[in-house]
Amino acid sequence: QVQLAESGGGLVQPGESLTLSCAASGFAVNDYAVTWSRQAPGKQREGVLCMSRSDGTTYFTDSVKGRFTISRDNAKNTVYLQMQSLKPEDTAVYYCATDQGYGCYWNRLTNFGTWGQGTQVTVSS
Repeated sequence: QVQLAESGGGLVQPGESLTLSCAASGFAVNDYAVTWSRQAPGKQREGVLCMSRSDGTTYFTDSVKGRFTISRDNAKNTVYLQMQSLKPEDTAVYYCATDQGYGCYWNRLTNFGTWGQGTQVTVSS
């Protein structure tokens, strides 16, 4: 079955960087689109960005443009989220997800997606 496992979260100070990993099983990450999303304390879950099967990037949140980059290593079947210049408002549990589709569609993902358990990112001084 399709499974995703996030790792790499932690506590960092504002301005620092983190790279999160999403290890996939049950499917090849180069076959499906994969999305990173997050949920901050007391806030709604929001999409962050997504990589399509064709390697195009879709941003769901404008605030991360220029700071967050999504990539994948097909040999390791892993998707990464590189986060730079982190801000306190980036504090959230970060999830990777897929709806076994080829494109990046938030509504489809929320209705039919498979999600990992998440990894906590805390940005605080």
